[in-house]
Amino acid sequence: MAGGNIDAAAKEMEALHVGKAQETKQENLNKVASVEDVTSPKELKVSDSNDGAPGAQSSPPEDGDDAEHGAAASVAAKKKKKKSKANRKKDPLQKTDPPSIPIDELFPSGDFPVGEIQEYKDDNLWRTTSEEKREQERLQKPIYNSVRRAAEVHRQVRKYMRSVVKPGMLMIELCETLENMVRKLIKENGLQAGIAFPTGCSLNWVAAHWTPNSGDKTVLQYDDVMKLDFGTHIDGNIVDSAFTVAFNPMFDPLLQATRDATNTGIKEAGIDVRLCDVGTAIQEVMESYEVEIDGKVFQVKSVRNLNGHSIEPYHIHAGKSVPIVKGGEQTKMEEGEFYAIETFGSTGKGFVREDLECSHYMKNFDVGHVPLRVAKSKQLLGTINNNFGTLAFCRRYLDRIGETKYLMALKNLCDVGIVQPIPPMCDVKGSYVSQSEHTILLRPTCKEVISRGDDY
Repeated sequence: MAGGNIDAAAKEMEALHVGKAQETKQENLNKVASVEDVTSPKELKVSDSNDGAPGAQSSPPEDGDDAEHGAAASVAAKKKKKKSKANRKKDPLQKTDPPSIPIDELFPSGDFPVGEIQEYKDDNLWRTTSEEKREQERLQKPIYNSVRRAAEVHRQVRKYMRSVVKPGMLMIELCETLENMVRKLIKENGLQAGIAFPTGCSLNWVAAHWTPNSGDKTVLQYDDVMKLDFGTHIDGNIVDSAFTVAFNPMFDPLLQATRDATNTGIKEAGIDVRLCDVGTAIQEVMESYEVEIDGKVFQVKSVRNLNGHSIEPYHIHAGKSVPIVKGGEQTKMEEGEFYAIETFGSTGKGFVREDLECSHYMKNFDVGHVPLRVAKSKQLLGTINNNFGTLAFCRRYLDRIGETKYLMALKNLCDVGIVQPIPPMCDVKGSYVSQSEHTILLRPTCKEVISRGDDY
């Protein structure tokens, strides 16, 4: 009777323990569910992607955040680098060989190299320190910069040409190389910037105004004496400068005579100086030279009917002439004027005449309206007005812009006085002529040799 009651108590105790175990298990399940509920969607996504992939391990969430931060930092660094590049000053352009960069890009400030400065003397020495004259110069700065830009083009082109000119070159090839370089460096732009007149490359006894026409086969020889005379302009402000090339050293005294004579003329020139006095000084220096050619000695003579000249906008040969022998005009030079001081020394008669086929032409500066009956002449005149105005041109330039069958029309324009032919000027055959030329400006405070360079 006592054994039956103990079994019942044991069963009640067992049931109690089972109930508590089930409650504990349920509480643990609830805790797990609550933890899963607060898990981020990003973590759930990573977890889901690894489901069903045995052994796959999900990367910690911190790695993804680091990647995002790294990408953002990289973008920020790139932006900063770009900004620093934009803020950094651009390096100035450097000259190239051969010259290829337009001059205004080499000097972006718009201030171009100043030519050689020579002070006035005697009665004009006061101008150097005059505040009034300095103010006048400040007002003229745009014109000064224009002509200095043209002069820098001239310097760079002639420096290059000196390095490439050699015996055996076709003269037409020489001229076109020079002219194309001028067009590039000056940024040719109609009548606003470009070539001022055709390239003169007169040989030996031909003193001036010769350039090859299309089809010319003349070749430069070792014993030739070539005068290379070319001009540049900005807004009609002309730089006219020339030098002589000779490969044979026996001609050196002839070349030196004209260089020294031109420098003497520049030294003598100035405000209120009489043109005849400049000519007297030039002749004295020129004719102090002798040159021996093939065993025969020649005195170098000034070519008496060739002159320097004043220059005005779009007007290469303006009103005044600068003689290179004594006995010239009594006219005085004036403040603000531009002059081409040029000299010619010859082993011949020292007197030139018109000869050979004409290549240079120029519309007369002061010509008025002239009625034309020939349609081709009217059309050609329009072409000349649009492309050259009153600047000199040559037949090659007309060919280049597409003109054809124009010779009769050109002759008609010359016959009626609208266009002036400028034929070559020649001394006696067999003689040799050299030339040297610079453009100067009589500024209010000083004299500036605009076209001066390291070469001459």
